[in-house]
Order: sequence, then structure tokens, then C-alpha cells
Amino acid sequence: MEHKFSPKTQKEVNTVLDNLAEWKNLFSIGVDYFYEGWAIYLKEMSIYPRSIVIFKSYSEDYYSIKSFEIHSSKEKEVFKELYVNEKIDTLSALYAEIKEIIYGKDILGSISSMKCD
Repeated sequence: MEHKFSPKTQKEVNTVLDNLAEWKNLFSIGVDYFYEGWAIYLKEMSIYPRSIVIFKSYSEDYYSIKSFEIHSSKEKEVFKELYVNEKIDTLSALYAEIKEIIYGKDILGSISSMKCD
């Protein structure tokens, strides 16, 4: 099992971060390492509060990506899940998915699933 200090893990995380650098003016970007894997967090710095999380388990060959709408109150932030894809098998597929989400795939999917009375 890989771990956060392995060269393979560090190279993979840095490759993803390098690809996300073009979005650094729109998102704050952070990385966390866990016992099970690593995660990259993108928090939108615009009027629409949204967060995107990329996760990769050390024991799996798949990436997962989730996006959330953020609602803030005085006490806390509440996250509403907008989109999930848990079986992304290549870096190129991950980059394509990230780009589609950044351009609003998650928001449009959330709007189209809303019920109109």
C-alpha cells in the first residue's frame, strides 16, 4: 500500500496540482493526506459558493470527484452535494471531469433535477 511520503503518491499529487494551477485565480486549493488516501480541495472564490473535492485511495486505481454547494450561516457552513463520480480511471479523464465541473456541469445537473410544482 502506498502512503503519503511515497514518491509515487507525491508525483501523482503534484501532477494534479500542476494541472489545477490554471484555476488558482478562481479557487483556493488545498491538499490533505489521510490514512486511506489523499484529497485535493478546491473552494470557489466567487459569488457562487462551491467546493470540489478530488480523492484518491492508496489501495485503488480510481479517482473520485464530488462537488458541493456551500450555504453559510453565522454558526457553520452546510454542504449540499451537487455531483459525484467515483470511478475515474485515468488522469486525463480526471482533468476532463474537473474542467466540465468548473464550467458548470454539476450546477446544471442540480438545476435539471429540481422539481417544479
